Amino acid sequence: MMGLTAELVVDGRAPQAPALAPNGRLLCYVLAPLSRNGDHLDTELWLVDTDATVASRRATADTATESQPRWSVDSGTVFFLSDRADRGTPQLHGLTLADGTLTMLSSWRGGVLDHLPLSDPNLVALLAEDEPTEQDTCRIRDRDDAIVVGEREPRTRLRLLDLRTGQVTTPSVFGDRHVVELRQRPDGGPVAVLTWASADNDYGPRSGQLHLFDPTTGTEEDLGPVEVDARSLAWWPGADGWHLGYIALTPPVLQAGTAVFDLAVDSRVLRNHTAGLTMCPTELCQTDAAPLVVFADGLNTTLARLDLTDLTTLSHQPGRLDNVTTTPAGDEIAVLTGTRYQPPNVHIGPPTGPLRRVTDTRPELDGVPLGTQQPLAYRAADGLDLDGLLVLPVGKTAAEGPFPLVTIVHGGPYDRYADRCQLFWFPSAQWLAAAGYAVLLPNPRGGQGHGHQFAASVAGRVGQQEWTDILTGIDLLIAEGIADPDRLGIAGWSHGGFMSAWAVGQTDRFRAALVGAGIVDWGMLAATGENGQFEAALGGSTGWSGIGPHPHDAVSPISFASNIRTPVLILHGAEDTNVPLGQAVYLHRALRHFDVKHEFVIYPRESHSIRERHHQLDVLRRTRSWFDRWLRT
Repeated sequence: MMGLTAELVVDGRAPQAPALAPNGRLLCYVLAPLSRNGDHLDTELWLVDTDATVASRRATADTATESQPRWSVDSGTVFFLSDRADRGTPQLHGLTLADGTLTMLSSWRGGVLDHLPLSDPNLVALLAEDEPTEQDTCRIRDRDDAIVVGEREPRTRLRLLDLRTGQVTTPSVFGDRHVVELRQRPDGGPVAVLTWASADNDYGPRSGQLHLFDPTTGTEEDLGPVEVDARSLAWWPGADGWHLGYIALTPPVLQAGTAVFDLAVDSRVLRNHTAGLTMCPTELCQTDAAPLVVFADGLNTTLARLDLTDLTTLSHQPGRLDNVTTTPAGDEIAVLTGTRYQPPNVHIGPPTGPLRRVTDTRPELDGVPLGTQQPLAYRAADGLDLDGLLVLPVGKTAAEGPFPLVTIVHGGPYDRYADRCQLFWFPSAQWLAAAGYAVLLPNPRGGQGHGHQFAASVAGRVGQQEWTDILTGIDLLIAEGIADPDRLGIAGWSHGGFMSAWAVGQTDRFRAALVGAGIVDWGMLAATGENGQFEAALGGSTGWSGIGPHPHDAVSPISFASNIRTPVLILHGAEDTNVPLGQAVYLHRALRHFDVKHEFVIYPRESHSIRERHHQLDVLRRTRSWFDRWLRT
């Protein structure tokens, strides 16, 4: 029996963006490699019959990046984006199923970013930035390209493509606002449009507005501001007229649980439709009637229907459900989901379940032994109910412990560990379990799946109760004889990297740590990261909050660098704009100053996630080698 290798982890392919045809007979999805070779990610468009009488078949044959399949109302054409004509510049294409004709439908300089086929069969809405002018071209050629912040900033605008003529028009609507998302009313009425004041991630999500756009008349109506970080628009009819819903952060704090907000369009009354729930909505899926809502519910997922007065639970699904797509009637859905030991595949069925798998995109993992994964339920020091996962070394039972234990903290912090297959390019449980480690995957407060208060409790207080929540889980496994207290490691990426850096500044219990793309100074991150105001809410202050010391100093790992004795592996992408490289440099210099054993690895061309194949292989091998070095002796 073949064991798990780094190549098996990164050389697979995963389904993305399933799109169920309105007639429910066909499903289109994107098949994408997990890692990238070269400058472009070559993806493929696939079709599968929902009755499973015909095997999945590739819909296109080009070497290209293909994405965002969307169906025409009559289910006869699937529209998608592809850069087959000019790599790196996606254009709208249409595949007519009756005769297999593939047509490039746009030639917008700069490319198309998103699209929405409208109820009028001759119109497709496009989202694209302004085409470069001759003056822009001259400036680039002459290197007269000084960037003046606030001037000539890119904006994504709404365009209309007439399929009869191929002409693209740009309605004079929304001023200079940046268009983010579109959703047409299911009866073919106006298009709901979500805009930001700018494309700046620090500012845009806090400046969202909703509009109605009539594609027939070209006119718009302003519906006013939305809650912070609004997304996932969905319409539904009610006795009092049309309602428009979206998912957004629960006010007033920026680090909070999400909620479903319900806007009665005629009366402009807005209500929080999920207040007080201990679940967190992740997606709204529009139907011709009441929309479907996906909830992160602890380690698992709940699927519900949103009625005007209540939520009706339809099914409980193990692990995660993502990218839900449905027929107009809402009687059939397609989702991405997997199991504890199988990566996500496309599944279809009624929203009440059961769901059946219709793709098998990782057959190379069949028969590869994985560690036993089991849910954990325990209580924090203050009595709060917590959950998480334990993955045992491959071929071992809990009774054979104690084992070296690596705790991997999730990112976000508004993320979660769901009871799904834990095998990824970044520090993941099954990769370490294959090397003989037990792995704890805790869900401390601040994360998703337990309601608003659970998530909001870390705002301005990161590294406090979430840290003791993690320690409680470790101590539980030590007490049960599963974890060896003398061979503990800790790891994480992004916010998990922060928690790893925080941990080694608070205790010497860990013999090794991995800090991947981690935060070490919250004031610095608020000043330089792309999500500055969100980071300021987590850290509690900014550098311009007056003369220090500032609240963020007390929750920044760099403030405790003189306490660190644990060997640290630092991994970071050179082009990371979410958590800029300077955070890793800061930690590296502090550890060098205090003569702490560490390695510092920078991945050229990489952002917050590592995408290139050789870099992913290096992360996997270096991670395992690092913990072997310190926890095996």
